[in-house]
Amino acid sequence: MTLNDELLTQLGDSGVDQIAGMLGTDPATARKVVEAVAGTVLGGMARNAEHPDGAEALRAALDVHVDTDPFNGDVASLTRDGHSILGHVLGGQGTERAAAGLSQLACVSPGTIMKLLPLIAPMVMSLLANRVTKAHMDASALAVHLRREHDALPGALGGLLDGLLGGIFGGAVPPQGGPYDPADRQPARGAPNHDW
Repeated sequence: MTLNDELLTQLGDSGVDQIAGMLGTDPATARKVVEAVAGTVLGGMARNAEHPDGAEALRAALDVHVDTDPFNGDVASLTRDGHSILGHVLGGQGTERAAAGLSQLACVSPGTIMKLLPLIAPMVMSLLANRVTKAHMDASALAVHLRREHDALPGALGGLLDGLLGGIFGGAVPPQGGPYDPADRQPARGAPNHDW
């Protein structure tokens, strides 16, 4: 089961219906949008993990999210955590660019996608944290796992997200590292903040 499948299972029909209401669309489209949003977050993590320091920093950050339950948390704290995650993974401008690209896929406003991104990011982080912990993955295994998750995306979506992430990250993967600070809840501006 891919992490996207697991995410949709955890959301259930009621969660997908709520997202459909937020997007102003039908549940089938909402599922596709959730898959694209989660794929963007995972793809950003995979890009970060291509650099060993980035993989180590992400692996350490995942420990903070083990046994959390973002599927039943309050929206305000979930959104704060989500903005922090997105700031690390995509950066402030990268998150805005991702929202603009995903809005074309979903035919909804970028502002609506900007509300969805920070809700989905902690869910992805929690599911990935639990998976990594159960499998005793180290940083290098995590990097491989993220690449497999990205490769498992449907072809058209995978191609779209490759273009989107390529626009955000460019060709080079910057050096990363540093401790994750759970108190760091501010959305980053500009480039991704790799100091988790």
